[in-house]
Amino acid sequence: MTALGKLLRTTAIKLAVMYLGVLTAASAVLLVYVSQQTASVMRDQIVETVDAEITGLSDQYRIGGIRRLVAAVDARSRQPGASLYLVTDFAGNSLAGNIQQLSSAVLAEADGQIQRVRYTRFENEKSYEALVRVFGLTGGYRILVGRDLAEQQYFRGVLAESLRYWLVVVVLLGLLTWVFVSRRVLKRIDAMAATSRRIMNGDLSERLPVDGSGDEFDRLATSLNQMLERIEALLYGLKDVSDNIAHDLKTPLTRMRNRVESALRENTDENGAGARQALEATIEDCDYLIRTFNALLRIARVEAGSSDAEMHDVNLGALAGEIAELYEPLAEDEGATLELGPSQDLTVSGNRELLAQALVNLTENALKYGKDSETGIASVVIGVEQDKGEACLYVRDKGDGIGEADRDRAARRFVRLEASRSEPGSGLGLSLVQAVAHLHHGELELKDGEPGLKAVLRLPLKDGASGVKEHEG
Repeated sequence: MTALGKLLRTTAIKLAVMYLGVLTAASAVLLVYVSQQTASVMRDQIVETVDAEITGLSDQYRIGGIRRLVAAVDARSRQPGASLYLVTDFAGNSLAGNIQQLSSAVLAEADGQIQRVRYTRFENEKSYEALVRVFGLTGGYRILVGRDLAEQQYFRGVLAESLRYWLVVVVLLGLLTWVFVSRRVLKRIDAMAATSRRIMNGDLSERLPVDGSGDEFDRLATSLNQMLERIEALLYGLKDVSDNIAHDLKTPLTRMRNRVESALRENTDENGAGARQALEATIEDCDYLIRTFNALLRIARVEAGSSDAEMHDVNLGALAGEIAELYEPLAEDEGATLELGPSQDLTVSGNRELLAQALVNLTENALKYGKDSETGIASVVIGVEQDKGEACLYVRDKGDGIGEADRDRAARRFVRLEASRSEPGSGLGLSLVQAVAHLHHGELELKDGEPGLKAVLRLPLKDGASGVKEHEG
């Protein structure tokens, strides 16, 4: 009973019952209307036929009196058909006609009005229905002219039988609809529900089934699968962030604690130089932590589409020239080379500050990690080019690059491909660049620089914008 109750509460059953009820009601109304209209038309035709017969018999009566009328009625009565005739004398005795028995009350009302009566023919004792008119004649004679209703009743019987058959067809159609809905729709809904339960139980790799039909269930499943992929990526990203935060922040915090504890325990000099040195180092570690958390907050704001990121037209060629000019002296101080490569004045709609920060992060990464393995010198090129209708702001170095297997995770938060993690940094630079790219409906692409690494920030061009070569280092 529980399973039956659950089945009866399903939308499929409710829809099937609703469709069945609507079709049945509509069919019944239609057939009743057709039946009534047909009966009305047939009644009018019968009345017209009776009136035509009366007109012809009236002419016979006017020409030859009662004798001729009786002869005409007798002749017509012998012909096969549905027409009815009867002539009686003043005592109600039959003089001519094809009616054996009729109620005397019918003949008594000889006013010429159409009447529905029951009668018996000479051939058998069965009672029939008819529409008749009765008129009184001189000398107490009565004449009845009518037409049998068997054809009309037969037609109504055919309509009633058709209604019964149609109701059976409607019920079968309703059952077929329910079977289709239960086998296809409910099956897919149950599959979605089962998948959802497995996902809630912790299996984030599960996806809703898509059968490729392109119907509304496929569209819904595709959208939900995209959402699940995003949720899975965020959860795994959160796990990686948690692991890396525990590793990266635990080390400076431990150093700070040990340094302060050592300074308190071993500081014996009178001027407090040891304590001062410990505090300065502690401040540096605090600054590192603050920078790390500021970077995390900024990435979070950018990924959330922060309202303070106002969009304006930005000339990427000019932006690349400014960053190259700003970092060229710093590169020379470190013994590296930085130059502005061929650049196009491509205009995008974006936030200049965030795009500049993204380019700065790529440049600093290239100067830090893009050193040639033989010479130990970094050689960096900044440029802007157009590719496949998109603006590409790139930074290329001649270092060892990033293996193809590591490129996807390189932009995750706190991911540092340097196993020793001895170089300064928090592993958030590329994460911020990727967040800026997504905010601008673009993407960060890491590919082989042949040699080295080429980090490309691909952004959609502003409508109607095109680039011409202007800057060349």
